[in-house]
Amino acid sequence: MFSKKALVFFRQLERNNHREWFQPRKASFEELIRNPMIELVTRVNDQLRKFAVDYVVSDPAKALYRIYRDTRFSKDKTPYKTHIAAHFQHRRLPKNRAAGFYFHVSHSEVVIAGGIYMPGPEELSAVREAIARRPAAFEKLVSQPALVKKIGSLAGESLARVPKNYSPDHPAADRLRMKQFYFDLTLDPSAALKPTFEKTVVDAFRLMSPAVEYFNAAILASIKPDAADHSPKRPDPMF
Repeated sequence: MFSKKALVFFRQLERNNHREWFQPRKASFEELIRNPMIELVTRVNDQLRKFAVDYVVSDPAKALYRIYRDTRFSKDKTPYKTHIAAHFQHRRLPKNRAAGFYFHVSHSEVVIAGGIYMPGPEELSAVREAIARRPAAFEKLVSQPALVKKIGSLAGESLARVPKNYSPDHPAADRLRMKQFYFDLTLDPSAALKPTFEKTVVDAFRLMSPAVEYFNAAILASIKPDAADHSPKRPDPMF
């Protein structure tokens, strides 16, 4: 579990987001936030073996995102993130473009998500082709009552028009306009303080897993054998 002190740390970091404040408190960050996160990710990772074995990471610490922000192309030059996040990606797919599971904890919210957030052109095309071939099956998959009731509806940014290689009258036209496909659940930050937080994360991942597997199955089916061994880059945070 995280403690209330972890949320206080993030609240203070938001007000003092500069190196002079953070560096003397880095040990506190490790104790209050990073170490509990590694422990939590380790337990979640073990649970993934039961229903999403391809997303199990060999080293739980490597599933965590760094606290340091990439400010090279951002107007916001504050150096630190005010949340701690972890990502579980399919072991055979590029980490920055395929579907996976994600959660983060901050002083303002807990977010648990699953899906494909930053697909490349090839990955997006593969998912759209799969949807176009069997639109009714896809709609049934992403509209499962338990999934929608607990997590919510499928989300993601969309194009203004259907891609040119599809008819505007296609039965899945609204889905084919989508550029992202993910489910996300936002909770009060107090959720991270409860003994049941691990179960909350795992239960959400389990509900999202059929959709995550669908997206990655479509991508895997489209990959040429000579393109499957390229080295993936670490993804940007989902949120």
